[in-house]
Amino acid sequence: MATTAAAPSTAAATAKRKPVFTKVDSLKPGTSGHTLTVKVVSSKPVAHKAAAGGARPLSQNVRRPRIAECLIGDETGTIVFTARNDQVDIMKPGSTVILRNAKIDMFKGSMRLAVDKWGLVEVTEPAKFVVKEDNNLSLVEYELVNVVEE
Repeated sequence: MATTAAAPSTAAATAKRKPVFTKVDSLKPGTSGHTLTVKVVSSKPVAHKAAAGGARPLSQNVRRPRIAECLIGDETGTIVFTARNDQVDIMKPGSTVILRNAKIDMFKGSMRLAVDKWGLVEVTEPAKFVVKEDNNLSLVEYELVNVVEE
């Protein structure tokens, strides 16, 4: 008589991991999966550039994405967060938000934080920390260097 191994219970297989919260000053280029609690320092909409040669879009029904650059931070430093569409409404100066599954994008050699469709931006109760505004990680310029291994 053959015995079969019991399948793992579905509750154990789908159990959520507790998020590991990251501090702004520990963010590095090319990384993702960050969970942070940050305060919004400022938010400014990004103007859309017109199509080359004044060409009209194929369809007038196409909604342009709304984008805002927000300076966010915690007690260790600040970074620019690129808010898109519904995120723009959430990122109000003075509010405290939790960014889940955030990633670092590089823009003109500097780091920007973003949350795509696989992440979440949610408002939380006001944080007690004071944002350290004199350590802006988005002002650090990085240069792409190819490393050749011999």
